[in-house]
Amino acid sequence: MGLRFFNTLHRAKEPFEPLEPGRVRMYTCGPTVYNFAHIGNFRAYIFEDLLRRYLKFRGYDVFHIMNLTDVEDKLIRAHRETGEPLKSIAARYIKAFFEDIDTLGLERAEAYPAATDHIPEMVAMIKTLRDKGHTYEDSDGSIYFRLSSFPGYGRLSQMDLSRLQHGASGRVKTDEYDLEDARDFALWKAWDETDGEVFWETELGKGRPGWHIECSAMSMKYLGERFDIHCGGVDNIFPHHENEIAQSECATGKPFVKYWLHCAHLVVEGRKMSKSLGNFFTLRDLLEKGLNPLAIRWTLIATHYRQQSNFSFEAVDAAEQALRRVGDFRIRLGEVNGPGADLADRCAACEQAFAEALDDDLNISGGLGAVFDFIRDVNKMIDAGEVGEDGARNALALLDRLNAVTGVFAPPTEDAVPKHVMDRVLARQQARRNRDFAQADALRDALLAEGWVIEDTPDGPRVKRA
Repeated sequence: MGLRFFNTLHRAKEPFEPLEPGRVRMYTCGPTVYNFAHIGNFRAYIFEDLLRRYLKFRGYDVFHIMNLTDVEDKLIRAHRETGEPLKSIAARYIKAFFEDIDTLGLERAEAYPAATDHIPEMVAMIKTLRDKGHTYEDSDGSIYFRLSSFPGYGRLSQMDLSRLQHGASGRVKTDEYDLEDARDFALWKAWDETDGEVFWETELGKGRPGWHIECSAMSMKYLGERFDIHCGGVDNIFPHHENEIAQSECATGKPFVKYWLHCAHLVVEGRKMSKSLGNFFTLRDLLEKGLNPLAIRWTLIATHYRQQSNFSFEAVDAAEQALRRVGDFRIRLGEVNGPGADLADRCAACEQAFAEALDDDLNISGGLGAVFDFIRDVNKMIDAGEVGEDGARNALALLDRLNAVTGVFAPPTEDAVPKHVMDRVLARQQARRNRDFAQADALRDALLAEGWVIEDTPDGPRVKRA
């Protein structure tokens, strides 16, 4: 059926056809850098990473932009409460953000534009909207977008705007608000004393941009007036993405984005993440608890992006087991020598099943299932002595190709299991094949004395810390 995505704009799966054949222009909403990103944020970023990687796997040239929001209400509040300069706060958390995405193995986007570096583009866009009659100015000098000037407002969130038709909805200056509070929103916020030193002197007056205009101005600078994919969490649908559509299409007179993809919320241990419940975690919190970053990635990627994801420590434990199974399979393939099946047909069938699953709106559970079916079947063939060296090489190459999409099928790192430990695990396997059980037991006991446990399973040996 070909690649297809669920487009929030139409609430339906649609065949993916980029505006420019072979090339995908994609924008994803990045962090507001007033604090460390939490695992709910990373659920969205990892979904977007999977999307990016899979588009590349399918042969597309991907140009991906992720913004950094370094001026916004929460940042202003942090600046006001601490007295620390806005740039200093933002720089610290931008650095932390890049450290975190590297830890989780996210590919870097082609550019990470920061809002404060693009004030002239935002001012120019607001002026265009003003010239076309889509704005008005409040008594304090703030400039608002007039919802009633855009009949298409509400398409993305499927909201009823009948109560707004006469322009009696009032205004909202805050960046974030609920569907029930849909009102004319601020494009430019005139300075007041609560902003402190955070302002720009422009043709629009002394002030700062609203959050929503930032993404429109930056996305169009780097991707053009129309582009293919815009992503974010479901909480971005309204008001942020709805407002982006309104101001962008009013400024250009063109459709803004072709495909809107949104991921569902993440909950922790079955409950909404909240500091008051003690279940609010940044990545750094989880690393301090000793969790494996790759197991965290697996946990966040394994649930379909449009389904609510339940992050639990039990799920991370299950992810560790899955990673160990992949690692053990790689070890067994590394032991194969001599003639036997080349596994070409099985590798091709696995890759096709994986691709068919992800073609269906990134059905990652189906893709992972296809890989584990392959691992199970090939393990049985290894047990029967049917796999040859060519087959082992083909299977390892397949895992490498699929790892380029998922980031979870890589070889075990030496940090996880040192090479000298793996060498003795393999030596023990050979001793067992030679029926030298005394030597096999001696190797097992020596490893145990060093803090490593070998578990014999139907899939082969597993080694882990005692």
